[in-house]
Amino acid sequence: MSTPVAIAGVGMHPWGKWGRNFATYGIHAARAALADAGIAWTDVDLVVGGETVRNGYAGYVAGSTFANALGWNGARVATSYAACATGAQALDTARARILAGLSEVALVVGADTTPKGFLAPNAGERWDDPDWLRFRLLGMTNPAYFALYARRRMDLYGATQADFAQVKVKNARHGLNNPYARYRKEVSVDDVLTSAVVSDPLHLLDICATSDGAAAVVVTSVEYARRHGLEDAVRIEAISTVTPTFPNTVMDMPNLSTDPSGVVGIPEHTFKESIGHAAYEEAGISPEDVDVAEVYDLSTALELDWIEDLGLCPRGEAESLLRAGDTSLGGRIPVNPSGGLACFGEAVPAQALAQVCELTWQLRGQAEGRQVEGARVGITANQGLFGHGSSVLLAR
Repeated sequence: MSTPVAIAGVGMHPWGKWGRNFATYGIHAARAALADAGIAWTDVDLVVGGETVRNGYAGYVAGSTFANALGWNGARVATSYAACATGAQALDTARARILAGLSEVALVVGADTTPKGFLAPNAGERWDDPDWLRFRLLGMTNPAYFALYARRRMDLYGATQADFAQVKVKNARHGLNNPYARYRKEVSVDDVLTSAVVSDPLHLLDICATSDGAAAVVVTSVEYARRHGLEDAVRIEAISTVTPTFPNTVMDMPNLSTDPSGVVGIPEHTFKESIGHAAYEEAGISPEDVDVAEVYDLSTALELDWIEDLGLCPRGEAESLLRAGDTSLGGRIPVNPSGGLACFGEAVPAQALAQVCELTWQLRGQAEGRQVEGARVGITANQGLFGHGSSVLLAR
């Protein structure tokens, strides 16, 4: 069982399309997190930045970019990249140094400025890059994969397009009261089903947008938190950043095939299942203990997959939970009370940290207008390209 670290403060920059440098958003979020913690910038001894590959040299050295913008204070610095799991990996770097006794107060920041339209590989020909190859050889944009996953749910479990649309309806309703969300407007099932088909069976409103945004978290040792009057701080009980186990028999982006299992057999857990499983095992917490979840809803159908991957219900039953209202606010296990990526859009280095911000507010009882009553344990889930994945388990 792991030793927890304390979340002293969290902060965000509202998400949208603002057209500014990513560092502008990151500094806004960082200052908000420091203010929330009541900790001076000069007391921070470690800065970990989430790398953003689309923003030039400064994005590749995000940790020092944020430290410089806040004003050099002599802190140690690191930069992390793990695609959509970047924020959690950056947070894990900070946690590791705190638990090793090498740091007491760490600031973790993720921020992004995204291009218009769906995310795509960087320019240039890279024949050994599977992310580039899927676009060049097959025209496989991210929504094409989302559609494959959605079709798989339909074929295996009888999910319908109306079920997928209902996920969007739920998340849009949750996001109405989130001041950081980009989209704050209710939609109906009919709105989703009559929006343009992007990749059958998914419509435009089934798929998240790309956004500018930022999130930041201040983490400390438990001892530091106690000394500074933060005895009841939300704790990080576990962070999972596991890679897949061979054979990987369920296709994941950007791969175009799965591994053969005839000789070695199928692993006990799929990759996505193993992400949450590792977090539960490390924390000594079971899925039955979870009160609220923030999951990676790149598409509406993917949210349903994650509910099962995290063990919040048996395989094939996520639609039943959705239809019964169990994943809505007031239900048994609210999912994405923030509104999720459906309301935020993707800002890649920031989104795993944004989930931690939301769960911190939920466990503190500060999520005004979208509060999960009595929430004491929360879990996040993210998946990035190339075997990156993350789950953060928080408790109070």
